[in-house]
Amino acid sequence: MTDTQPGTAVSAESATEPSPSTAKRAALAGGVGTLIEYYDFSVYAFLAVTLAPLFFPSDEPAVGVLLTLAVFGSAYVMRPIGGWFFGRLGDRRGRRHALVVTVVAMGVCCALLGMLPTHATVGVLAPVLLVLIRLAQGFSAGGEIGGAATYVAESSPAGRRGVFGSMTPIGSTLGFSVAAAVVGTVSALTTPEQMAAWGWRIPFLISIPLAILCLWARVKLEDTPDFEAMAAKAEVVRSPLLQVVREHPLSVLRVIGIAIAMNGSGYIGLTYFSIYLTGEGFDPQAIYWTAAIAIAIACASFPIAGLLTDRFGRKPVLLTAYVGFLVLAYPVFAIMGSTSSILVVGIVWVAYMMFNGLAQVPAFPQFTELFPRNVRYTGVALGFNIGTIIAGGSAPYIAAQLVESTGNTMAPAFWVMGVVVVGIVTVLTLRETSRKPLPV
Repeated sequence: MTDTQPGTAVSAESATEPSPSTAKRAALAGGVGTLIEYYDFSVYAFLAVTLAPLFFPSDEPAVGVLLTLAVFGSAYVMRPIGGWFFGRLGDRRGRRHALVVTVVAMGVCCALLGMLPTHATVGVLAPVLLVLIRLAQGFSAGGEIGGAATYVAESSPAGRRGVFGSMTPIGSTLGFSVAAAVVGTVSALTTPEQMAAWGWRIPFLISIPLAILCLWARVKLEDTPDFEAMAAKAEVVRSPLLQVVREHPLSVLRVIGIAIAMNGSGYIGLTYFSIYLTGEGFDPQAIYWTAAIAIAIACASFPIAGLLTDRFGRKPVLLTAYVGFLVLAYPVFAIMGSTSSILVVGIVWVAYMMFNGLAQVPAFPQFTELFPRNVRYTGVALGFNIGTIIAGGSAPYIAAQLVESTGNTMAPAFWVMGVVVVGIVTVLTLRETSRKPLPV
């Protein structure tokens, strides 16, 4: 046996090596499901400016937007609890079962958001209901991406977990792109008055057919070879959370550190840029479409990042991404704050999100390589969701608050620099595991 990280071992004996066809089906199902989940979760962010006066009326528009972003961030408070619940379900009952439940729960919550009464109708009850549903969405999202990453990694051949695993961040990132495109389409087809009256509901209600489609795809999945082997050998543990905290605390901390860097930088491009550019005077509809196109173009580079991390390892690609963000962060905000060209904005946006791909794609297989199979789902979900609370859902709020409190529109660049430094320090503590079998 050889150590991969302190407290984690790889066994020469493992489950049957998955075939490429199995890996492709798993990657597609995981990616599509994650796309739909993150569409449901992120459409709220692109409607933040529209929702602010409907649920948080205020004489100061900035106050309403900040409160709306705070509600966006509040969903992340529930993510570790969701990660614990779905991690336990996935580690005890199977990865497939957990992934089916997450997509149903998220679809229901998103549909309910589309049916909410506004402040003008029910007063303070409206923002209360909004917060409660967002908390439920956060609970569901807490089990999704960690489960998808685990499912795809356990269904992929050793040495190709990066390229197949790239479908998970493609799905989560494209979810934001699709959300931006849907909001942009509805905005284009309605007047501002119609958008405020009923148009904002449409993007939420579209989640109903999307959730049904994803449910159909996931119900057809078989569980992973690793889980089936684990169940057959009675390796299932009674309390995955207690075991992962007791036996693999450093691995959890490493996942948290990487998640802070990945999400703290990524959510700036995924959600805050659109809010920032609206404040800079750009047309909201143009921003929606620029976001959709820029994020989608960047996603096309993610499989290349997967090939790179399988070829050169997780650490070099992660460090390249973090150093890139250190160099790019300030110029990106300087350009966006000084240009009036939406084309220039789009080019800068694509470049930023391509580095986000270099940060995301190696991260998810790296997470799975830190934990043995009997606590893998729980370990990944726990660490990822704690890191996301610290620097994911809070990122757009912190960025907006930094600008509001300092009056400096460049302040969010320093936030990006700070979170990627956390990532650099974390990655330097890792051993390379890209070519090794998953820990058993």
